[in-house]
Amino acid sequence: MEAVTILPNTAQQEPRKTLGLNSYADDAEILLDEPKTVKKTNHFIEANTSEIDLKSLKSECIIPVFAKDNELTISHPAFIETAYDAATSFFNGERIETPAIRVSHVVKGRIPEAIHKPANQLLESDKTIYYERCAFAIDVPTIFETVGGNKLNLSIVGVRAYNRENLYSRKTLERFSVAIGFVNQVCCNMCVFTDGYRSQIEVSSTKDLYRALLELFNQYNPAKHLHLMQSLGNTVMTEHHFATLLGRMRLYQCLPQGYQKRLPRMLLTDTQINSVARAYISDENFGSFGSELDMWRFYNLLTGANKSSYIDSCFLDRSLNATEIAVGISSALHGDERYKWFID
Repeated sequence: MEAVTILPNTAQQEPRKTLGLNSYADDAEILLDEPKTVKKTNHFIEANTSEIDLKSLKSECIIPVFAKDNELTISHPAFIETAYDAATSFFNGERIETPAIRVSHVVKGRIPEAIHKPANQLLESDKTIYYERCAFAIDVPTIFETVGGNKLNLSIVGVRAYNRENLYSRKTLERFSVAIGFVNQVCCNMCVFTDGYRSQIEVSSTKDLYRALLELFNQYNPAKHLHLMQSLGNTVMTEHHFATLLGRMRLYQCLPQGYQKRLPRMLLTDTQINSVARAYISDENFGSFGSELDMWRFYNLLTGANKSSYIDSCFLDRSLNATEIAVGISSALHGDERYKWFID
Protein backbone atom coordinates (compact mmCIF):
# COMPACT_ATOMS: atom_id res chain seq x y z
CA MET A 1 0.00 0.00 0.00
CA GLU A 2 1.35 3.43 -0.84
CA ALA A 3 2.54 5.61 2.01
CA VAL A 4 0.25 8.44 3.02
CA THR A 5 1.90 11.80 3.63
CA ILE A 6 0.07 14.49 5.60
CA LEU A 7 1.49 17.96 5.01
CA PRO A 8 0.80 20.90 7.34
CA ASN A 9 -1.86 23.28 6.07
CA THR A 10 -0.08 26.62 5.92
CA ALA A 11 -2.02 28.35 3.16
CA GLN A 12 -5.10 30.51 3.71
CA GLN A 13 -8.09 28.42 2.71
CA GLU A 14 -11.55 29.43 1.60
CA PRO A 15 -14.33 28.06 3.84
CA ARG A 16 -15.42 24.71 2.48
CA LYS A 17 -19.10 24.32 1.71
CA THR A 18 -19.27 20.70 0.56
CA LEU A 19 -17.48 17.40 0.62
CA GLY A 20 -17.06 16.19 -2.97
CA LEU A 21 -18.99 12.97 -3.30
CA ASN A 22 -19.03 12.79 -7.10
CA SER A 23 -22.00 10.95 -8.61
CA TYR A 24 -22.49 8.53 -5.77
CA ALA A 25 -24.43 10.72 -3.34
CA ASP A 26 -25.52 14.23 -2.57
CA ASP A 27 -22.70 16.41 -1.29
CA ALA A 28 -22.23 16.17 2.46
CA GLU A 29 -22.45 19.59 4.03
CA ILE A 30 -19.71 21.08 6.16
CA LEU A 31 -20.86 23.03 9.19
CA LEU A 32 -19.14 26.39 9.44
CA ASP A 33 -20.75 27.50 12.69
CA GLU A 34 -20.06 25.05 15.47
CA PRO A 35 -23.27 24.11 17.25
CA LYS A 36 -23.31 23.48 20.97
CA THR A 37 -22.56 19.87 21.85
CA VAL A 38 -25.62 17.97 22.99
CA LYS A 39 -25.00 15.23 25.53
CA LYS A 40 -25.80 11.84 24.03
CA THR A 41 -28.09 9.44 25.82
CA ASN A 42 -27.31 6.53 23.49
CA HIS A 43 -23.99 4.71 23.33
CA PHE A 44 -22.28 3.21 20.30
CA ILE A 45 -21.85 -0.04 22.28
CA GLU A 46 -23.61 -1.17 25.42
CA ALA A 47 -23.54 -4.79 26.68
CA ASN A 48 -21.53 -5.01 29.93
CA THR A 49 -19.51 -1.83 29.33
CA SER A 50 -18.86 1.25 31.45
CA GLU A 51 -18.19 4.80 30.34
CA ILE A 52 -14.85 6.39 31.18
CA ASP A 53 -12.99 9.50 30.07
CA LEU A 54 -9.45 9.59 28.73
CA LYS A 55 -8.06 11.41 31.79
CA SER A 56 -9.36 8.72 34.15
CA LEU A 57 -8.16 5.94 31.86
CA LYS A 58 -4.64 7.43 31.95
CA SER A 59 -4.47 8.27 35.65
CA GLU A 60 -6.33 5.36 37.27
CA CYS A 61 -5.10 2.36 35.27
CA ILE A 62 -1.77 0.59 35.17
CA ILE A 63 -0.30 -0.59 31.87
CA PRO A 64 0.17 -4.36 31.41
CA VAL A 65 3.53 -5.70 30.26
CA PHE A 66 4.68 -8.78 28.40
CA ALA A 67 5.79 -11.13 31.15
CA LYS A 68 9.01 -12.57 29.70
CA ASP A 69 10.71 -9.29 28.76
CA ASN A 70 8.74 -6.73 30.82
CA GLU A 71 8.08 -4.68 27.67
CA LEU A 72 5.06 -2.37 27.81
CA THR A 73 2.01 -2.99 25.69
CA ILE A 74 0.56 -0.17 23.63
CA SER A 75 -1.89 1.08 26.23
CA HIS A 76 -5.55 1.89 25.66
CA PRO A 77 -4.91 5.65 26.13
CA ALA A 78 -2.02 5.51 23.64
CA PHE A 79 -4.28 3.77 21.09
CA ILE A 80 -7.00 6.39 21.51
CA GLU A 81 -4.60 9.34 21.36
CA THR A 82 -2.92 7.93 18.25
CA ALA A 83 -6.29 7.54 16.52
CA TYR A 84 -7.28 11.08 17.54
CA ASP A 85 -4.00 12.51 16.22
CA ALA A 86 -4.42 10.62 12.93
CA ALA A 87 -8.00 11.88 12.55
CA THR A 88 -6.94 15.45 13.32
CA SER A 89 -4.19 15.29 10.71
CA PHE A 90 -6.17 13.57 7.98
CA PHE A 91 -9.34 15.63 8.44
CA ASN A 92 -7.48 18.89 8.82
CA GLY A 93 -9.88 21.78 9.34
CA GLU A 94 -12.80 19.64 10.52
CA ARG A 95 -14.11 19.51 14.06
CA ILE A 96 -13.01 16.36 15.86
CA GLU A 97 -15.09 15.41 18.90
CA THR A 98 -13.67 14.20 22.22
CA PRO A 99 -13.46 10.38 22.13
CA ALA A 100 -16.38 8.49 23.68
CA ILE A 101 -14.79 5.56 25.54
CA ARG A 102 -16.31 2.33 26.85
CA VAL A 103 -14.42 -0.30 28.87
CA SER A 104 -15.09 -3.76 30.31
CA HIS A 105 -13.52 -6.74 32.06
CA VAL A 106 -11.66 -4.96 34.85
CA VAL A 107 -8.50 -6.70 36.10
CA LYS A 108 -7.75 -5.91 39.74
CA GLY A 109 -4.45 -6.06 41.61
CA ARG A 110 -2.61 -4.45 44.48
CA ILE A 111 0.72 -2.74 45.03
CA PRO A 112 3.61 -4.82 46.50
CA GLU A 113 3.34 -3.08 49.89
CA ALA A 114 -0.23 -4.33 50.27
CA ILE A 115 0.35 -7.98 49.33
CA HIS A 116 -0.30 -9.27 52.86
CA LYS A 117 -3.22 -6.98 53.76
CA PRO A 118 -6.67 -8.54 54.19
CA ALA A 119 -9.00 -7.48 51.37
CA ASN A 120 -11.32 -5.58 53.74
CA GLN A 121 -8.41 -3.44 54.95
CA LEU A 122 -7.17 -2.34 51.54
CA LEU A 123 -7.00 1.40 50.92
CA GLU A 124 -7.77 2.84 47.50
CA SER A 125 -4.08 3.66 47.17
CA ASP A 126 -3.27 -0.05 47.68
CA LYS A 127 -5.32 -1.17 44.68
CA THR A 128 -4.42 -1.31 40.99
CA ILE A 129 -6.71 -1.87 38.03
CA TYR A 130 -6.69 -2.01 34.27
CA TYR A 131 -9.40 -2.83 31.78
CA GLU A 132 -8.87 -5.83 29.55
CA ARG A 133 -11.10 -4.41 26.80
CA CYS A 134 -11.63 -0.92 25.48
CA ALA A 135 -13.62 0.61 22.62
CA PHE A 136 -13.85 4.23 21.52
CA ALA A 137 -15.68 6.35 18.98
CA ILE A 138 -14.40 9.66 17.61
CA ASP A 139 -17.04 11.64 15.71
CA VAL A 140 -16.34 14.18 12.98
CA PRO A 141 -19.65 16.12 13.09
CA THR A 142 -18.70 18.61 10.39
CA ILE A 143 -18.82 15.80 7.81
CA PHE A 144 -22.37 14.50 7.66
CA GLU A 145 -25.21 13.45 5.41
CA THR A 146 -28.91 12.72 5.82
CA VAL A 147 -30.10 9.23 4.86
CA GLY A 148 -33.70 8.11 5.30
CA GLY A 149 -34.41 11.22 7.36
CA ASN A 150 -31.57 10.39 9.78
CA LYS A 151 -28.46 12.52 10.20
CA LEU A 152 -25.23 10.52 9.88
CA ASN A 153 -21.88 11.83 11.12
CA LEU A 154 -18.52 10.51 10.05
CA SER A 155 -17.07 8.45 12.90
CA ILE A 156 -13.96 6.43 13.72
CA VAL A 157 -14.35 3.42 16.02
CA GLY A 158 -11.53 1.40 17.54
CA VAL A 159 -11.48 -1.79 19.60
CA ARG A 160 -8.63 -3.22 21.67
CA ALA A 161 -8.71 -6.35 23.83
CA TYR A 162 -5.66 -7.49 25.77
CA ASN A 163 -7.03 -11.05 25.80
CA ARG A 164 -6.08 -11.21 22.09
CA GLU A 165 -2.42 -10.80 23.09
CA ASN A 166 -0.21 -13.39 24.74
CA LEU A 167 0.94 -11.30 27.67
CA TYR A 168 2.71 -14.30 29.21
CA SER A 169 5.27 -14.33 26.39
CA ARG A 170 7.67 -11.80 24.89
CA LYS A 171 6.51 -8.64 23.15
CA THR A 172 5.26 -9.30 19.63
CA LEU A 173 3.06 -7.47 17.15
CA GLU A 174 -0.06 -6.17 18.89
CA ARG A 175 -3.57 -6.33 17.42
CA PHE A 176 -6.08 -3.53 16.95
CA SER A 177 -9.43 -3.30 15.15
CA VAL A 178 -10.47 0.02 13.59
CA ALA A 179 -13.35 1.16 11.39
CA ILE A 180 -14.25 4.46 9.77
CA GLY A 181 -17.83 4.95 8.66
CA PHE A 182 -20.95 6.83 9.64
CA VAL A 183 -22.84 6.83 12.93
CA ASN A 184 -26.61 7.38 12.96
CA GLN A 185 -27.29 10.31 15.31
CA VAL A 186 -30.80 9.06 16.06
CA CYS A 187 -29.56 5.93 17.79
CA CYS A 188 -25.72 5.97 17.70
CA ASN A 189 -25.75 2.84 15.49
CA MET A 190 -22.43 2.41 13.69
CA CYS A 191 -22.53 1.85 9.91
CA VAL A 192 -19.42 0.05 8.62
CA PHE A 193 -18.44 -0.56 5.00
CA THR A 194 -15.84 -2.96 3.62
CA ASP A 195 -13.13 -0.47 2.62
CA GLY A 196 -13.44 1.38 5.94
CA TYR A 197 -12.65 -1.56 8.19
CA ARG A 198 -9.46 -3.30 9.29
CA SER A 199 -10.27 -6.24 11.55
CA GLN A 200 -6.67 -6.78 12.55
CA ILE A 201 -4.00 -4.10 12.43
CA GLU A 202 -0.75 -5.64 13.70
CA VAL A 203 1.91 -3.17 14.84
CA SER A 204 4.69 -2.89 17.39
CA SER A 205 4.61 0.87 18.03
CA THR A 206 2.27 3.87 17.99
CA LYS A 207 4.23 5.22 15.02
CA ASP A 208 3.30 2.15 12.95
CA LEU A 209 -0.26 2.34 14.24
CA TYR A 210 -0.53 6.00 13.20
CA ARG A 211 0.66 5.14 9.68
CA ALA A 212 -1.80 2.24 9.40
CA LEU A 213 -4.69 4.48 10.46
CA LEU A 214 -3.83 7.10 7.83
CA GLU A 215 -3.77 4.37 5.19
CA LEU A 216 -7.21 3.18 6.32
CA PHE A 217 -8.66 6.70 6.20
CA ASN A 218 -7.17 7.22 2.76
CA GLN A 219 -8.65 4.04 1.25
CA TYR A 220 -12.15 4.67 2.64
CA ASN A 221 -14.66 5.95 0.07
CA PRO A 222 -17.42 7.85 1.95
CA ALA A 223 -19.30 8.65 -1.27
CA LYS A 224 -19.69 4.99 -2.18
CA HIS A 225 -20.70 4.13 1.37
CA LEU A 226 -23.37 6.86 1.47
CA HIS A 227 -24.71 5.83 -1.92
CA LEU A 228 -25.08 2.25 -0.72
CA MET A 229 -26.99 3.32 2.40
CA GLN A 230 -29.23 5.69 0.42
CA SER A 231 -30.11 2.90 -2.01
CA LEU A 232 -31.37 0.67 0.82
CA GLY A 233 -34.40 2.91 1.25
CA ASN A 234 -35.53 2.07 -2.29
CA THR A 235 -36.31 -1.57 -1.46
CA VAL A 236 -39.01 -2.88 0.89
CA MET A 237 -39.95 -6.32 2.17
CA THR A 238 -43.29 -7.58 3.39
CA GLU A 239 -43.98 -8.75 6.91
CA HIS A 240 -44.07 -12.31 5.53
CA HIS A 241 -40.55 -11.90 4.10
CA PHE A 242 -39.36 -10.44 7.41
CA ALA A 243 -40.83 -13.31 9.44
CA THR A 244 -39.27 -15.85 7.06
CA LEU A 245 -35.92 -14.06 7.34
CA LEU A 246 -35.98 -14.15 11.15
CA GLY A 247 -36.75 -17.87 11.12
CA ARG A 248 -33.97 -18.59 8.64
CA MET A 249 -31.49 -16.53 10.68
CA ARG A 250 -32.34 -18.64 13.75
CA LEU A 251 -32.11 -21.83 11.70
CA TYR A 252 -28.71 -20.77 10.32
CA GLN A 253 -27.16 -21.20 13.79
CA CYS A 254 -28.13 -24.90 13.85
CA LEU A 255 -27.17 -25.91 10.31
CA PRO A 256 -24.45 -28.53 9.75
CA GLN A 257 -21.12 -26.81 9.24
CA GLY A 258 -20.79 -27.92 5.63
CA TYR A 259 -24.25 -26.60 4.73
CA GLN A 260 -23.60 -23.35 6.60
CA LYS A 261 -20.38 -22.73 4.67
CA ARG A 262 -22.32 -22.75 1.40
CA LEU A 263 -24.36 -19.76 2.59
CA PRO A 264 -23.28 -16.15 3.17
CA ARG A 265 -22.02 -15.61 6.69
CA MET A 266 -24.44 -14.43 9.38
CA LEU A 267 -22.75 -13.43 12.65
CA LEU A 268 -25.69 -12.24 14.76
CA THR A 269 -26.48 -14.35 17.83
CA ASP A 270 -29.92 -15.73 18.75
CA THR A 271 -30.24 -13.01 21.40
CA GLN A 272 -29.51 -10.31 18.83
CA ILE A 273 -31.99 -11.83 16.35
CA ASN A 274 -34.61 -11.67 19.12
CA SER A 275 -33.69 -8.00 19.62
CA VAL A 276 -34.30 -7.37 15.91
CA ALA A 277 -37.77 -8.94 16.24
CA ARG A 278 -38.64 -6.85 19.31
CA ALA A 279 -37.39 -3.65 17.70
CA TYR A 280 -39.47 -4.37 14.58
CA ILE A 281 -42.56 -4.19 16.77
CA SER A 282 -41.66 -1.50 19.28
CA ASP A 283 -38.77 0.69 18.07
CA GLU A 284 -40.06 4.24 17.66
CA ASN A 285 -37.57 5.09 14.93
CA PHE A 286 -37.28 1.93 12.84
CA GLY A 287 -40.15 -0.35 13.82
CA SER A 288 -42.64 -1.29 11.07
CA PHE A 289 -45.05 -3.75 12.68
CA GLY A 290 -48.06 -4.29 10.43
CA SER A 291 -46.53 -2.63 7.38
CA GLU A 292 -43.77 -3.05 4.83
CA LEU A 293 -40.21 -2.61 6.07
CA ASP A 294 -37.72 -0.73 3.92
CA MET A 295 -34.16 -2.01 3.95
CA TRP A 296 -32.74 1.15 5.53
CA ARG A 297 -34.89 0.59 8.61
CA PHE A 298 -34.08 -3.13 8.56
CA TYR A 299 -30.38 -2.25 8.46
CA ASN A 300 -30.79 -0.09 11.56
CA LEU A 301 -32.59 -2.92 13.35
CA LEU A 302 -29.48 -5.04 12.73
CA THR A 303 -26.96 -2.39 13.80
CA GLY A 304 -29.06 -1.60 16.87
CA ALA A 305 -29.04 -5.26 17.92
CA ASN A 306 -25.25 -5.35 17.47
CA LYS A 307 -24.79 -2.79 20.25
CA SER A 308 -25.34 -5.65 22.71
CA SER A 309 -22.05 -7.25 21.57
CA TYR A 310 -19.17 -7.42 24.01
CA ILE A 311 -16.03 -5.41 23.37
CA ASP A 312 -14.04 -7.79 21.18
CA SER A 313 -13.24 -8.23 17.53
CA CYS A 314 -16.78 -9.50 16.84
CA PHE A 315 -18.35 -6.09 17.56
CA LEU A 316 -16.94 -4.49 14.40
CA ASP A 317 -17.14 -7.78 12.47
CA ARG A 318 -20.89 -7.83 13.18
CA SER A 319 -21.18 -4.16 12.21
CA LEU A 320 -19.76 -5.01 8.79
CA ASN A 321 -21.88 -8.16 8.61
CA ALA A 322 -25.03 -6.08 9.23
CA THR A 323 -24.16 -4.13 6.08
CA GLU A 324 -23.55 -7.36 4.15
CA ILE A 325 -26.89 -8.83 5.27
CA ALA A 326 -28.93 -5.70 4.52
CA VAL A 327 -27.40 -5.29 1.05
CA GLY A 328 -27.63 -9.02 0.35
CA ILE A 329 -31.31 -9.30 1.34
CA SER A 330 -32.07 -6.17 -0.69
CA SER A 331 -30.46 -7.82 -3.72
CA ALA A 332 -32.32 -11.09 -3.05
CA LEU A 333 -35.63 -9.22 -3.12
CA HIS A 334 -34.67 -8.13 -6.64
CA GLY A 335 -33.90 -11.69 -7.74
CA ASP A 336 -30.26 -12.21 -6.74
CA GLU A 337 -29.58 -15.82 -5.73
CA ARG A 338 -26.85 -15.43 -3.09
CA TYR A 339 -29.05 -14.47 -0.11
CA LYS A 340 -32.24 -16.02 -1.51
CA TRP A 341 -32.17 -18.88 1.03
CA PHE A 342 -32.85 -16.41 3.85
CA ILE A 343 -36.19 -15.21 2.44
CA ASP A 344 -37.52 -18.27 0.58
